[in-house]
Amino acid sequence: MAARTVSALITGANRGLGLEMVKQMLEGPIPVGKLFASCRDPDGPKSEALQTLAKKYPDIIHIVRMDISDLCSIKESVQQVDSVLGKEGLNLLINNAGILTRCSLQDCTPEDMQSIFNTNVVGPMNIIKEFLPLLRDAAKASKIPGMSCSKAAAVSISSIMGSMEMVKGTYSLCPVTSYRVSKAGLNMLTVCAAEELKNDEILFSSLHPGWVRTDMGGEDGEIDAQESVEGMLRVLASLTEKQNGAFLDYKGKTVPW
Repeated sequence: MAARTVSALITGANRGLGLEMVKQMLEGPIPVGKLFASCRDPDGPKSEALQTLAKKYPDIIHIVRMDISDLCSIKESVQQVDSVLGKEGLNLLINNAGILTRCSLQDCTPEDMQSIFNTNVVGPMNIIKEFLPLLRDAAKASKIPGMSCSKAAAVSISSIMGSMEMVKGTYSLCPVTSYRVSKAGLNMLTVCAAEELKNDEILFSSLHPGWVRTDMGGEDGEIDAQESVEGMLRVLASLTEKQNGAFLDYKGKTVPW
């Protein structure tokens, strides 16, 4: 990877995988100069750990208020980030924020599906569209050939729950219909963006973080957040145009669609 520092934005950065990403990106394989940590309620009790980190690294971490289900909130966050970065643009956008509703097909209501789709698919779509000018600025300003997360990239944290090929082997263990549908939609969004914006040299990919012991993953997860994020950051640092539109896990292995 290039030695120059990059700028990055993480959604849902106040807890779980998002908070762990903030911690590890400070000294990770991708040298970060400006790290924008966004969450819905930066001043709330669930953001105390993030606030502590930001006070420790005031020149690097910038906390941004963003509700990914609110387009106006996303637009306001773009203005905040742009005011800091200017023409340098944003190198790396990580769509991490998301929600999970534990309901099977028979239990799922239209309201459940609409709510989770709005957050897990429409939210990332709006974020990609609104931050696209900043990603384009970063790609143009970069002297790095090809595609990489040090140049311009948007990575979505997905799940094997969104893999249609793996449903038969996983559904009985985790029959979360609305969540699965939303992650399948997020994967398609990633592939569409990769194809539509390939000439801008902006890399798009989806990452499965593993079954992680977080509030969302539960106490029975196979790995902790530290191991998951360590793996994902190694994968991010290795991405090139060959993985544009790819669906990978935290070890770098291809996940079936």
